Amino acid sequence: MKTSWRSASLVASAAAVLALTTACGQEAAPSASSQNVGATAAAGDYGNAGAGAGVGSGYGNGTGASPSASSPGAKAASAGKLAVVTNPELGKVLTDNAGLTLYRFDTDTAEPPKSNCDGDCATTWPPVPADDATAGAGIDKSLLGEVTRTDGSKQLTIGGWPAYRYAKDVNAGDVNGQGVGGKWYALAPTGKKASLASLPGLSTREDPNLGEIVVDKNGMTVYRFLKDTAWPDPISRCTGACLEKWPAVGPVEANDTKGVVKKGLMSFTRPDGVKQQTINCWPIYTFAQDKEPGDTNGQGVGGTWYAVAPDGKPIGAPKK
Repeated sequence: MKTSWRSASLVASAAAVLALTTACGQEAAPSASSQNVGATAAAGDYGNAGAGAGVGSGYGNGTGASPSASSPGAKAASAGKLAVVTNPELGKVLTDNAGLTLYRFDTDTAEPPKSNCDGDCATTWPPVPADDATAGAGIDKSLLGEVTRTDGSKQLTIGGWPAYRYAKDVNAGDVNGQGVGGKWYALAPTGKKASLASLPGLSTREDPNLGEIVVDKNGMTVYRFLKDTAWPDPISRCTGACLEKWPAVGPVEANDTKGVVKKGLMSFTRPDGVKQQTINCWPIYTFAQDKEPGDTNGQGVGGTWYAVAPDGKPIGAPKK
């Protein structure tokens, strides 16, 4: 694992992806339980775990009391292989190998890395040890580093930011520490604060019923209208009241996408002057009755609306 914060910061910016859009007359190549956000948790500088707050099996001490990295003889559970999970409210969130959410503290610094959470703070927010942390799928291993704490222990850093767990997170997927004191936030895989706003303009997620589907920057499902046309030019036949139910997705730069086939990825101007995005030259939309990220209420509506695969094909549509 790399330990230099300078090298971590140099690789934090990925090279821009070249746009590979082509004329729409060409066929595209074949494509390759919600938790509540803890904004209501105890406020204060670092939050308060409360008396007898257990931390589940993730900490490995079996006593129901959270370990403190600043207490003599205390040893926090190792991080193991880090993972990325998708939270409906926060988007992509970093977890340890037990599925426990990792957090960052606004009072800390990333350049250079420094932890300002000691004493009681480190009891409520146990620092994540750096010793055996490794990068799982979707995590740039060069962003993993370490910082030496005041007690001499090594703490894991992500993109320079020291990483912590929260004593009130008992189960995998809990995000009770989110927003505590206005200073604690779940970590995104990049080291930034987890937020749906940090999602690419278009990306993909794994839906339990539909498989891999395209979502917009807010994590909302993207759809196709079977009455539209893609070739030789994109034409949307959803107008007027239809657009109120099925808002058109606005233009997205090719380098602001992830997992979506780039060929035929372009925008066009509708007759009303509004620009709309396409995938494989097919106009795409969201659905007004999808209220939360992960909703797929538009799937199959009227036998003409279907979620979109990464290559632009409508998932589950009747075969012609």
